[in-house]
Amino acid sequence: MKKILVLGAGLVAGAHVRYLLDQPDFHVTVASRTLSKAQDIIRGHPKGEARQLDVADETALEDLIRQADLAVSLLPYVYHPLVAKLCVKHRKHMVTTSYVKEPMAQLDEAAKEAGVILLNEIGVDPGIDHMTAMKVIHRVQKDGGEITGFTSWCGGLPAPEANTNPFGYKFSWSPRGVLLAGKNSAHYLKDGQEVFIPGEELFDHYWTVPVEVEGKVIDFEGYPNRDSLPYMEIYGITTAKSMFRGTLRNVGWCQTMRKIVDLGLLDEEERDDIAGLTFAQFTAKLIGSTGDLKKDLAAYLKVEEDSPVINNLEWLGLLSDDPLPLQKGAPIDILTARMLEKMQYEEGERDMLILQHEFIAEYPDRREKITSTMIDFGIPHGDTSMSRTVGLPAAIGVKLILQGKVNLTGVHTPVVPEIYEPVLEELEQLGIHFTEKWETL
Repeated sequence: MKKILVLGAGLVAGAHVRYLLDQPDFHVTVASRTLSKAQDIIRGHPKGEARQLDVADETALEDLIRQADLAVSLLPYVYHPLVAKLCVKHRKHMVTTSYVKEPMAQLDEAAKEAGVILLNEIGVDPGIDHMTAMKVIHRVQKDGGEITGFTSWCGGLPAPEANTNPFGYKFSWSPRGVLLAGKNSAHYLKDGQEVFIPGEELFDHYWTVPVEVEGKVIDFEGYPNRDSLPYMEIYGITTAKSMFRGTLRNVGWCQTMRKIVDLGLLDEEERDDIAGLTFAQFTAKLIGSTGDLKKDLAAYLKVEEDSPVINNLEWLGLLSDDPLPLQKGAPIDILTARMLEKMQYEEGERDMLILQHEFIAEYPDRREKITSTMIDFGIPHGDTSMSRTVGLPAAIGVKLILQGKVNLTGVHTPVVPEIYEPVLEELEQLGIHFTEKWETL
């Protein structure tokens, strides 16, 4: 019986853990700061165990890792390097769905010496996006072609019938993570020219992206996602003239989020001057208003009083007399709590995951455009699409490692056939699949 430790019991843990519990030879311990969340996921399964864990208690964390064969970190990304170091120390494998950052990359040699794999970026974005991209890229290269342009869009959104609030968004994963991603700077390549976008200007740079959903073309907003350029080397397409990875949202998101940035609501510095305030008083404090708050807010943000932005902020409750959810905290914590309250999925509503790649492939005798699209929906009253598309690739990765079918060591992402081929094949069987369209240009 292989022992798996899953750290974290958040919105994307359910499908992941249930997949692992369904395997015949796995025992799964879910450790979470809130014991009841872990218990809700395990649901009394005979091969499952729920444990309470404060990740700040390094001794307790190390003890749990020591007892496992593999640890899965579904914790906030800042904890991954600590978990990885402890896994390397005790010669345990590790899987995460998060981006490889420098502290993780630096563990490559140590992991190789310990004979373990630290497999990262095996969720949906990052994860399925890498795997499906590599499948097409390797096929083009095998046929003697070269990828000269790559554009990728990904968005986790409400299904069209569940798109019922002015923000066009509901939370299917870490709300704070969604908001923090809005502070990232961006870097991409367009027609051979590098484009840099500072984090505070991210939401000024967006485009209309039409996607066909259930037979109807819907216009979305797309904006850049972090630094696209490292993926030219990772994907083996270093001669490409365009390289872009972006995020999809419903129309209106970027304009409103830009003004939320301007208000300072994404600031992470804790404030101790908010105890007893209402949302209206807090907003007034942010902009220095002493008169008509709505009028002053519109002037501060340089928009009309009846603009969609002001209407959205009003709907969110930022002008209301509701008490703040915190006595002390950072603006982003206040915004996170309010959005989570107002922007949740109702029982039975579907979420939707859109992932679309466009490749320009050049061969000695022709040019081709390849479009690879995945549109996946949550199961009403069941797992969200986000939970499935993040959790299942990671769970399949865990299985492959523990069954000895992936024999790599060091820090890895799923861009090699040894990993992506069996994972994509099983995802297809689980109903998560891509359609490809090839056109001659």
